[in-house]
Amino acid sequence: MHLSHDLSLEPRAETLTDPVEAFVRERVLGRELRLDDRPKAPSRQYQEFVERGLDNWWVPKAQGGRGLSLSESVDIVDALAYGDAGLALSLFIAVIGSTVIDLYGSEAHKRRCLGALARGGVTSATLGSERLAGSELLRMATAARREGDEWVLDGEKYFSTNAGIADHWLVIARDVARDELRGFVVEDPLTRPGVEVLRRWPMIGVRSSATYELRLRGCRVPADAALEGNGVRLLEIGLNPSRTLIAACALGIARRIRDLCLDYAQDKRVKGEALIDNAVFAAKLGQVQMDIDTMRCVCKAAARDFDALRGRSDAAAVFMAAGSLASTVTAKVVCGQIGWRVASVGSEMFGGLGYTEDSLIGKLVRDMRYVSVVEGGEDVLRDYVYNRSVLPADMRRRALEGRGGAR
Repeated sequence: MHLSHDLSLEPRAETLTDPVEAFVRERVLGRELRLDDRPKAPSRQYQEFVERGLDNWWVPKAQGGRGLSLSESVDIVDALAYGDAGLALSLFIAVIGSTVIDLYGSEAHKRRCLGALARGGVTSATLGSERLAGSELLRMATAARREGDEWVLDGEKYFSTNAGIADHWLVIARDVARDELRGFVVEDPLTRPGVEVLRRWPMIGVRSSATYELRLRGCRVPADAALEGNGVRLLEIGLNPSRTLIAACALGIARRIRDLCLDYAQDKRVKGEALIDNAVFAAKLGQVQMDIDTMRCVCKAAARDFDALRGRSDAAAVFMAAGSLASTVTAKVVCGQIGWRVASVGSEMFGGLGYTEDSLIGKLVRDMRYVSVVEGGEDVLRDYVYNRSVLPADMRRRALEGRGGAR
């Protein structure tokens, strides 16, 4: 297997990508089918990554973390997803809540929540989606009612990765009095009265990750758990780095598919010659390499956009005005589309074997599919880009007002 990243003119995150690649070589490769068997969360590989002190690498230095950029994180997640995309997802998904808390949380939130992430061994989860509010976030019905010096949360959340093992949650709920969505930081959720983990979803891909359905019934949190700002906009801001890293997963999976095809072609013979010498094979793998390079470019472009805004002194205000960045949405959609094309090529390359559980290709195909599905389906995100980036400003405002969207 050719784990190392491809040659690039752009410097890599050498300080952490090298030990991450070593971890993948030593503890992930060869164990993929075990990880695909829905191991108990957190998986052994997740725990070993934590034991090496590699987790939560993006937490700001001000809170005791490494403070690595999103651009550096693309390299790290690419390396992790080369081994197992579910493991990668489990290890980076806390970036949603931590980004929101870092930008809009109180100093106490930062000290407790981000400090815990920086020390390592804990994670966070975001509770946004609901049965009737998947990509349509404005339909969220989970209610938040103020009672004295507390908030009371009631509702059900549909898909939340790591919620069953998280140290704290970012919950998006509707402030009943103001009839608007807000963000709430729920600390120690799994020991808090009124919280019920209903089930872990039986996913068809990224099976080493754990995604849960949950119920909040009379869950009380302190008054200062509420964050200022529109809840949908807060979620959009947190999804910027997450969508970029989901796109980076497609990059890692695609590289693994390419390398499996190369290994297979060494021994496979077609019309009396090695498959690796076949012109059709060469053309297909040449296209796959161009697709990989394209995915890396769009991931890095999105990461640079995010990092540039994140580095500004007025980052909180700038992000609140911008919400979802077009480049991060584009990265997720484009990498999902290109990645699926690569997965199809890989599956076909192995013939009937590629449609069996004896081949790792089948797992990679299932893992690749999640890139297009999570954190906004393609049609929803195309519509978003159309309304935010294509329509003239006056028409854009009218469209958003008609939908009741955050502006």
